[in-house]
Order: sequence, then structure tokens, then C-alpha cells
Amino acid sequence: MPDPTPPLLGLGLYWQQLAVGQRFRSFGRTVTEHDLMGFVALTGMQEPLFVDATHAGALGARPVPAALTHALIEGMLLRGMVHGTGLALLETHIRPKAPVRVGDTIHAEVEVTGVRPTSRGGRAVVACAVRVANQRGEAVMDYDVTRLLAGLPGENAE
Repeated sequence: MPDPTPPLLGLGLYWQQLAVGQRFRSFGRTVTEHDLMGFVALTGMQEPLFVDATHAGALGARPVPAALTHALIEGMLLRGMVHGTGLALLETHIRPKAPVRVGDTIHAEVEVTGVRPTSRGGRAVVACAVRVANQRGEAVMDYDVTRLLAGLPGENAE
């Protein structure tokens, strides 16, 4: 007899499915002019560096805000790792390393650095180190992130 409740496609990982040292890699994502203009319009970052295509500042042509790089990578990681299982973003420490420009393709490499079940059943604090690289493999950002993740349904749930 078929399972009356088939598994949900696109569900993230539960904390019990993660172990310290486990590694993941995201797909690549090309940063477009549309990404840049939409982000600066939404956030109000109307800096000439970002909105004037003829501006050639210290970072060179067409850099994007580090906050946009972080947001794009987090979006990819959320879909792949914690969609539906993430309960809270607890902390993040972002370190930009090099400019990301319109036309660059970025991806993330993730390493689980900590998994600590909480005293409240069915959840754990999970820490990860994230390295963001461009199409040439150059590190453009790294960050540490700590999240609260759900546990497998029915295991130590309150």
C-alpha cells in the first residue's frame, strides 16, 4: 500500500542528520544587474558605487554590496539545508574578503562546526562555517552562522 503521506520535496535537514565536520557545496548563482538594482532599491543603498555604471571607485566597476552577496548565499543555503527545519537564525559573523561584481558566479562551501541539542526536546543549536567563492575559486566572503534547527518529527518533541 502506498504511503498516505509522501515525503515533502525540498525539506531541509533535521539536526540529527548533521554531524561536526560534515561538508556541503551549493550550486553556483550568477549575480545580475537586476539583482543589484533590486537590492539597492529595496534597501536604500543608493550609493554611486552601486547605482552608477560609470563609477570606478576603489573596488573597480560594478561591485555589489556584501549584504547582497550574503543574502544570495543564505537564500541558496536555506533552500538546500534548512527549508522547513530552521527555527531561528541565532547569530552570524560576516567577513567580506574581496569584491563581488555584476556577472560573477558565486557559490558556498559549508562545514558543520557544532551540533548541540537543547534542553528543550526536538531541537538543537547548529553552527556552520561558510566560505563563499567566485567562479575562479577565489574566496570573496566567509562567515560563521548559528541556527536553531528542528529535530526529526516525533523524536523528543514536547
